[in-house]
Amino acid sequence: MEVHFWGVRGSIAVSGEQYQRTGGNTSCVELRHQEHRLILDAGTGLRALGESIGCRPVDLTIVFSHVHWDHIQGFPFFLPAFHPDSRILLVGAPALQEALSAQMRPPTFPVTLKMIPARLSFAALSDQLDVGPFSLSTTPLNHPNGVMAIRAEAGGRSVVYATDNEHGRTIDRSLVALSREADLLIHDAQYTAEEYLGVQGPSRKGWGHSCWDEAAQTAEMSGAARLALFHHDPTRSDEGVERIERNSQAMFSRAFAAREGMRIAL
Repeated sequence: MEVHFWGVRGSIAVSGEQYQRTGGNTSCVELRHQEHRLILDAGTGLRALGESIGCRPVDLTIVFSHVHWDHIQGFPFFLPAFHPDSRILLVGAPALQEALSAQMRPPTFPVTLKMIPARLSFAALSDQLDVGPFSLSTTPLNHPNGVMAIRAEAGGRSVVYATDNEHGRTIDRSLVALSREADLLIHDAQYTAEEYLGVQGPSRKGWGHSCWDEAAQTAEMSGAARLALFHHDPTRSDEGVERIERNSQAMFSRAFAAREGMRIAL
């Protein structure tokens, strides 16, 4: 299985010299096994993924962890969706179709979901789901309006995608169980403890995200082989990401910061 990070930023896309090494696009991760593609979330990183494919027919699946804007806003710009022979399965919460339709509805967007020429189909993200060679299992996490952590297995390898989660007082045991001995855990690491508690800026309690040390603890407790720190705060510069990366490695040596364009073979 190959993992390709197309968007690693949280909340809103950013640009500027201070973000170049990490990247500024919002959440989008591509998993490939043999000739099959499974895409996790459709943030602005999905546009670049689509450009790499071009306007040609595809048969693929996009799984949405939830429908907040930074996880769906790339879909209207996904180039393969504009080929009439493309077949795209969209998997997520019951509100997924309405959320995609709402963001593409006039007067805020000129091209409606019904105008997309690809053959779109929708399916619910359940506890267990098989998509091509990928076997998916999930668990709900703590985030406003809901979110699902997703474990994808194929070819004897496993990836857990756990973005947008607020652990609270203790590490989420259901996430630890889902992540047990995963080859790669992709975990929200948006805040430092000082930011979360309001020592630096406003308190982020209740905003639905993790601190980097909670990501490291989850990886350690679950026995994950590697940890990708993900969903970087839009204010976090490259230097800030690198500082969090170093601190995380002191707790969990196999941690690294997810960066746009990064590829990992499992």
